Amino acid sequence: MSDAPRLALVPGEPAGVGPELCVRLAQRPRDCSLVAFADPDTLRSAADRLGLPLRLLDGDAAAVDAGCLALHPIPNARPSTPGQLDPANAPAVVRALTEAATACVGGRHAGLVTGPVHKGVVNDAGIAYTGTTELLARHAGSDVVMMLGHDGLRVALVTTHLPLRAVPDAITGDVLERTLRIVDAALRRDFGVASPRIAVLGLNPHAGEDGHLGREEIEVIAPAMRRLARDGLALVGPLPADTAFLPSKLAGFDAVVAMYHDQGLPVLKHSGFERAVNITLGLPYPRVAVDHGTALDLAGTGRADPSSLFAATDLCTRLATNRLRRALA
Repeated sequence: MSDAPRLALVPGEPAGVGPELCVRLAQRPRDCSLVAFADPDTLRSAADRLGLPLRLLDGDAAAVDAGCLALHPIPNARPSTPGQLDPANAPAVVRALTEAATACVGGRHAGLVTGPVHKGVVNDAGIAYTGTTELLARHAGSDVVMMLGHDGLRVALVTTHLPLRAVPDAITGDVLERTLRIVDAALRRDFGVASPRIAVLGLNPHAGEDGHLGREEIEVIAPAMRRLARDGLALVGPLPADTAFLPSKLAGFDAVVAMYHDQGLPVLKHSGFERAVNITLGLPYPRVAVDHGTALDLAGTGRADPSSLFAATDLCTRLATNRLRRALA
């Protein structure tokens, strides 16, 4: 296990389910070494409530054994109570993310796994925060793409959290080319796909129906795809979104690129919500997050499902291993 990738783990909001999910994750045998960037008392309290063993090791330890986590301590300002948000602890959440990201950029960790963060309480603390993906992108100075996936489907987004009326104007040729290049590069480098084949959805119903239902496919999407095809990208589309997710069509693609959030993600979450994870493409390190929120109503009950965090850790381990192998090749 000495060559196991060393991953940073951030539980997220201390009053949510993140800490107890991390305790459950620590019980699993694993092919990576985990270092939690977290408040030690919060983790210990979560372990006590679950009745599970938890041994916190020095941050430099190789924590691969079940029941153990290496710890990079990030103390909360006040003790956290499950289900009760406290803005005083929001700075520690942001600090944990930033210090973990710094460790990844600096090469001390090979990847980052993140639990759910509550945007509202971070903003209530006076910290401008639109999301962890955006925070990590700014920190690394990288253009990024949000991809969600499970073992049967990968969906990347051209636009993310925008009102629908703002989406068409946000989809430009440059934005689309940048997104598709990042997705293609990540599939090759991180996922080990030698020749990625990417399905590109149209914006409008029936992919515009030859201009009768909108001209974005003709004037923006198709020209951008043609330019990228000259550089060797294997792109198919623009495809009507209502039929692109049929299993017979998905079988021929390594990823689907959707134009907006609710065009692609409802299908992915319906087909495998418990296994779904959120992947940030374009960072100088792999980052994988759970695909669910803080679940304040479940915090402290022991009923929170850890499947997404398990899947995020497994995938981050695989992506980090692929990057390490490519670096040594």
